[in-house]
Amino acid sequence: MSKRISVNAFDMTCVDHQSFGLWRHPRSRATEYNTIEYWTELAKLLERGKFDALFLADVVGIYDIYKNSAAPAVRDGAQVPVNDPFMQVSAMAAVTEHLGFGVTSAVTYEQPYTLARKYATLDHLTKGRVGFNVVTSYLPSAAENQGLPRQIEHDTRYEIAEEFLDVCYKLWEGSWEEDAVVQNRETGVYADPTKVHPIRHSGEHFTVPGAGLTAPSPQRTPLIFQAGASSRGQAFAGKHAEAVFIGGLRPDLTRFVTDKIRDRAQAEGRSRDDVKIYAMLSVVVADTDEQAQEKYRDYLQYVDLEASQAIIGGWSGVDLSQFDEDEALNYIKTDSIQSFLTPFTLQSKDKQWTREEIAKHCALGGMGAVLVGSAQTVADQLETWVDEGGLDGINLAYHVSPGSFEDFVEYVVPELQKRGRYRTEYEGTTLRESLYGEGRPRVKDTHPAAKYRGAFVGEPSVADTPSRELVG
Repeated sequence: MSKRISVNAFDMTCVDHQSFGLWRHPRSRATEYNTIEYWTELAKLLERGKFDALFLADVVGIYDIYKNSAAPAVRDGAQVPVNDPFMQVSAMAAVTEHLGFGVTSAVTYEQPYTLARKYATLDHLTKGRVGFNVVTSYLPSAAENQGLPRQIEHDTRYEIAEEFLDVCYKLWEGSWEEDAVVQNRETGVYADPTKVHPIRHSGEHFTVPGAGLTAPSPQRTPLIFQAGASSRGQAFAGKHAEAVFIGGLRPDLTRFVTDKIRDRAQAEGRSRDDVKIYAMLSVVVADTDEQAQEKYRDYLQYVDLEASQAIIGGWSGVDLSQFDEDEALNYIKTDSIQSFLTPFTLQSKDKQWTREEIAKHCALGGMGAVLVGSAQTVADQLETWVDEGGLDGINLAYHVSPGSFEDFVEYVVPELQKRGRYRTEYEGTTLRESLYGEGRPRVKDTHPAAKYRGAFVGEPSVADTPSRELVG
């Protein structure tokens, strides 16, 4: 039996996310990104289309590597201005019942104690429909504006993320016992203090001695997303990720990455299927192949190649303006997204990519492939990507929002359902159940968070902890 194709909508709280210049298209409503109605209407559309989740990207810096200037990105609204992705989730959850929400946060610049509370709060308010996309941030401007003299080295950022998640797992899974909240009106006991435990974490990067601030939420640990395909990123994904987001130019190149990630998961004692892997793709679909091609050509009239190169500068850490337009690019290791240039250089054996070609490729749909055609043609291509690429599904980027998602729901979803490759009803109520099946709202026993279930039972509780001496 062929596996179900899982689909997340890929968006960001900005005007231009992955198709640069397309905010000017008459069909685009992306300029309404800072209104609550934009997000609630989008959420209802995605739930009608039985999407797994709305995956919300985020950055905490401006793309200013290209031409050593933020002007190209700012001029086009390319991922700036950008709002906080947490804020609209509760409103979207209020108008839906099943749609999940993958929310990105850069752990390099957060504290685990307070961020764990944010995600637990959202997990409560969404009734278990939230995911945590763990990123380590790649923009030098983000580091500078967080008070650092320079970007933290790539692999060191992952070391910080490892300890960050360890603290969060302790807070989510172990600090509060399952039956700590009793809500006994007769005795006046809301929570049993003997069942709430300080985690007493003292590590290289974080010191968190106290108990968690939130009671156990429906999933306890939110579904862990991760986006990173470098060697270090793959190791991190193999250990922690339940859903991994990767790029890909072709299914065969994508399969190379998906196999490595599943190998890593297996090496960590997990099943190869414990990790759901998504590639970013975008779709241009219409009644016929010819009409879809016409729509695609129309979109191309609006692309902004300067903005595309500004974004590529942030992704790659390389200023494309230093190269001639027809000069072939070679792999350059940086502290940005180390895997970005790989498909265009090290993995591209039959083609040399120039600056202009990479800019054009990324201008419409970002670093992912663009599928163009009728519903049947697009469904055929999606099946190829999933089956040959070793994927579980896609993160669907938009060209015009919400128009690209509307087209997918109208044309592609019914075709995939007809082929038995797309859900007709949601499974369970939580995001984790949506991916793994009903009755499985918590992390698997093989996930590193699971080792903290009941880990502090019998350990000192807040009832045993002496008051601190006053200092002064």
